[in-house]
Amino acid sequence: MAGAAAEQRRLATVVESWLGRPVLIVGDAMLDEWRFADSDRLCREAPAPVLTLRRRISAAGGAANTAVNVATLGGRAVLVAPVGADVAGDELHDCLDRAGVWDRTVNQPGRPTPVKRRMLAGNQILLREDSGDPDDALDPEGVTRLLTALNCATEELRAAAGGEAPTLVVCDYGLGALPAPVRAWLVEQRERYATVALDAHDLADWRGLAPTVVTPSFAEATRLLARAGGATRPTAGTGLHLEHPHGDPADGPSELTVGAAPGGVRADDVTDRPALEPSPAGRPGPVGEPTPSEGRVALTGDGLSVTGTGVTVNTQAGEGVDRAVLAESRLAELRAHTGADVVAVTLDTEGAVVGGADGEPRRSHSTPVPASHAVGAGDAYLAAMTLALAADAPLPTAAQLAQLAATITVSDTGTCVCRREDLLTALDQPTETMSHPALVGSDELDAIVAEYREAGRSVVFTNGCFDVLHRGHVRYLEQARALGDLLIVAVNSDDSVRRLKGPDRPVNPVEDRAALLAALACVDHVVVFEEDSPAALIGAVRPDIYVKGGDYPPELVPEAPLVRRLGGQVHTLGYVPDRSTSAIIERIRSHSQDPSPVTSEREPDPSLSSRTQAS
Repeated sequence: MAGAAAEQRRLATVVESWLGRPVLIVGDAMLDEWRFADSDRLCREAPAPVLTLRRRISAAGGAANTAVNVATLGGRAVLVAPVGADVAGDELHDCLDRAGVWDRTVNQPGRPTPVKRRMLAGNQILLREDSGDPDDALDPEGVTRLLTALNCATEELRAAAGGEAPTLVVCDYGLGALPAPVRAWLVEQRERYATVALDAHDLADWRGLAPTVVTPSFAEATRLLARAGGATRPTAGTGLHLEHPHGDPADGPSELTVGAAPGGVRADDVTDRPALEPSPAGRPGPVGEPTPSEGRVALTGDGLSVTGTGVTVNTQAGEGVDRAVLAESRLAELRAHTGADVVAVTLDTEGAVVGGADGEPRRSHSTPVPASHAVGAGDAYLAAMTLALAADAPLPTAAQLAQLAATITVSDTGTCVCRREDLLTALDQPTETMSHPALVGSDELDAIVAEYREAGRSVVFTNGCFDVLHRGHVRYLEQARALGDLLIVAVNSDDSVRRLKGPDRPVNPVEDRAALLAALACVDHVVVFEEDSPAALIGAVRPDIYVKGGDYPPELVPEAPLVRRLGGQVHTLGYVPDRSTSAIIERIRSHSQDPSPVTSEREPDPSLSSRTQAS
């Protein structure tokens, strides 16, 4: 019992060690849309259920969900990906903002944001509609903008980490976000990243990247082996092998299912016949043939083999043969073909098989769940595995944490996201070692900051009037919080705001402004100051990172010399376009002057508070 507790503490130490780890995610970002409906009758026109929509939720998907998982697990996540200038793109931006992801996506007018829309009744997925075509290629200008964003984000992360090389995660799901010029750039720039993780439907496209870790599904792994064109050979101890075709196989299902199909002949019914020999005359042909949309493979009628993605898997060894055994037998080849230090073959509800340079396969297990519960679980696995390896955790530890992160996210229908708190709770560790009120006095800050620093946490500090809190403020503060482990917000007092903004400001008293800021999840502490400058508070807090809103360079920030003299860094975060307190106040004033006779009876337009960035 004591040994188990010590092991959990050891794993929790790794989770704590990756806090603030800088991670750049690039690839196919998409929006997951979930529509929950009720149905109690069939329609007249066809034997189809009539659905009544009850609830709709949106979530980040693909590379965007990997970025969300990195952020919620405690990493510093920056996403670079093409996103359409459309409603789905706006929703995706909101999902990233809420998770604290540094949104460095590139707008691509005319190229829609990929969306996966699922319709459910009684938590059963009835249909899925996908939009976003890999043929919607980035034009040359789009490629140039994406490469510029990658270069800038890499330097931004390096600066935020004090010169430390960031981690790179590549998510290539074949939707066109990573064309050949972008892949070539990433291969060429490989040395700029300390750890590189690759999750790609077609691993053959990434020769030369030399990733630290790849996380293919079983089908993706077999597809790579088939395309590698290696000679057929027996596998020691199992008598199993993969048949490699000469041609390049067509894309197959997302997963392979190994086992006897209904009505198939069992392997032990056939004896003294070589594996892969054609079925005798009169035997049924392949059963369970896949359709283009099914994640299944064909099983030969003799019950000896299954085929999929151009690969034949011989299962003559009997019922004990499964995908994990096959994956374990080919880990060394997968490492050789990908150039990766670590290969983690994911087996959906069956867990994963992981292999490293020591040649020892490691098997992890998962709990079977409905398919609607497991969407995005692979993103949580990838995020945790990447963070653990970037934090120099041993491979067995990284594999344990990755599987745990994926497993604890599948408790309900929706896109899976694992939070650091959930992971620590699963390890029976306290999620908070310090408890302090959100609203604090300036005389309390010294002791609070000292306690956090003793725990090894970095402090981010920002200040402002925050008169009319709006979406621009929230996005700015979420981005600031993503730069470190603790965010302290200093708010100008009412007298200070009047001196800075004029006699008609603030609109809201400091008690209201401070309370609203303290209610935000991204804000740890709020303190009020009377002076026009936060210099005294900066001297007391000595922040690791000082953040200011604006599009000017950090060297123009008045507080920059003081912050740097105290050993901190200065960052400026650009505001959300068309979001400002002044603009909101001006619209409210113009609205109140509307000559319409019903003005006094009409409720204020709620949209005035939702279309707005910090002034």
